[in-house]
Amino acid sequence: MSDLRDAALVSKAWPFEEARKLVKRYEKAPPEKGHVLFETGYGPSGLPHIGTFGEVARTTMIRRAFELISDIPTRLVCFSDDLDGMRKVPDNVPDPRQLDQHLQRPLSDVPDPFGTHDSFGAHNNAMLRRFLDTFGFEYEFISATSFYREGHFDEVLLRAAERYDDIMAVMLKSLREERRQTYSIFLPIHPETGRVLYVPMKKVDAANGTITFDDEDGREITLPVTGGNVKLQWKPDFGARWAALGVDFEMYGKDHSTNTPIYDRICEILGGRKPEHFTYELFLDQNGEKISKSKGNGLTIDEWLSYASTESLSYYMYLKPRTAKRLSWDVIPKAVDEYHQQLRAYPGQDAKARVNNPVWHIHGGTPPESHMVVPFSMLLNLASVSSAEDRETLWGFIRRYAPEASAETHPDLDQAAGFAVRYYNDFVKPGRVYRAPTELEREALQDLRDQLAAYDGPVEDEALQSIVYAVGRERFEPLRDWFRALYEVLLGASQGPRFGGFIALYGVDETVALIDKALAGELV
Repeated sequence: MSDLRDAALVSKAWPFEEARKLVKRYEKAPPEKGHVLFETGYGPSGLPHIGTFGEVARTTMIRRAFELISDIPTRLVCFSDDLDGMRKVPDNVPDPRQLDQHLQRPLSDVPDPFGTHDSFGAHNNAMLRRFLDTFGFEYEFISATSFYREGHFDEVLLRAAERYDDIMAVMLKSLREERRQTYSIFLPIHPETGRVLYVPMKKVDAANGTITFDDEDGREITLPVTGGNVKLQWKPDFGARWAALGVDFEMYGKDHSTNTPIYDRICEILGGRKPEHFTYELFLDQNGEKISKSKGNGLTIDEWLSYASTESLSYYMYLKPRTAKRLSWDVIPKAVDEYHQQLRAYPGQDAKARVNNPVWHIHGGTPPESHMVVPFSMLLNLASVSSAEDRETLWGFIRRYAPEASAETHPDLDQAAGFAVRYYNDFVKPGRVYRAPTELEREALQDLRDQLAAYDGPVEDEALQSIVYAVGRERFEPLRDWFRALYEVLLGASQGPRFGGFIALYGVDETVALIDKALAGELV
């Protein structure tokens, strides 16, 4: 452990770089609250999505990195802003028009359209918690409704009334002129209608801890800022929450980055210490456009997990979080294979390499053993040439290639075989395009076919790869043109596996038969 800790203290892996900022934060004295607090925020107006997973997964990676290099205890809080008013009725709920009368009421006061929980907010919070629990995240859940209404926010809210002008000065600088005229950091919750009101303040009485305003009907109302009678606008709420909880670390997307100075300053005005931040880039769809929940472009988490493991998604989340990345179907096979490559490398690595290996961060320092004796990309090609409809078809080839493997001893391989069949049928099969070989390619394929037909050596990747190389080197410059020809003519794809390994897995005789089909024009 000491070797890992020493290596982590100088590691360039981004979770350790962020963790060292937290160590430095408390180098003079440990936190008075007795722990370092990590937070992730959640708006419960919709269902959890892939961005929610990424935020909690990445925060957990930094938390685990911190725990290796510091003895200070940690907590991770997931905070749901369920006191937020429902601005529009979602289309994906039963009988959406029944909710029209509840517009602008806090989500925790809106009836649950699914009829399973006390409120719409409670329903979505339950979905969030079930989502996080499914992936084994360790966290504590806090509802904004209980935080406000049970008095946990009262001290900070009274301080906000006392320092109202200072906070308003911060906010007004960021607003357009027309918005400034009616803006207030406080949003009263109407005592009769229960609606969250966006109205200007007539008076903020710091001595009594109250606000006075006119409601939509022009009636003057005075409410205490405590006890859940008001909530804060979302930007002040960010900073106030940091101050109230003593948050030490929070990450968020690039779209929040311009607001960071606002959040920080409000936190400080309210007597808190601004936390450490990490701003990540947003995901792009296959066309390079920002992924949007309303557009429905890009992958959902359910879609990713229909074709690959959770760990492969965690691996993709780990990679270059400050770089915009495409989140589309074709990134899945690469993520799966790279994840298992890193798993296989881990046991033979020294401490320095281990703390820089993504699997250390994905698994909190205890990565499992990989049993993927066949790469996922190879399974996809195998599914393609065998037109597999189920995983057992692939296991017929796998058992011959790796007799020691079984679904029981290699569960990750068995799972991947099922994913490969599904991925092939949904994405590869509809887009397969075979082509006829050129004269030069036909000559090379005939030579490869004849050499394989006469081959009586060991059915091993390297021996077979040597034959493939030798045939190509005689005819192609650059050599990659030969491999592209193999993929496009035999597999109907623009790229593919290491071909010697593919022959070993698929079978020498089967590959000869496949080449015969291609030469006879039966694949086109």
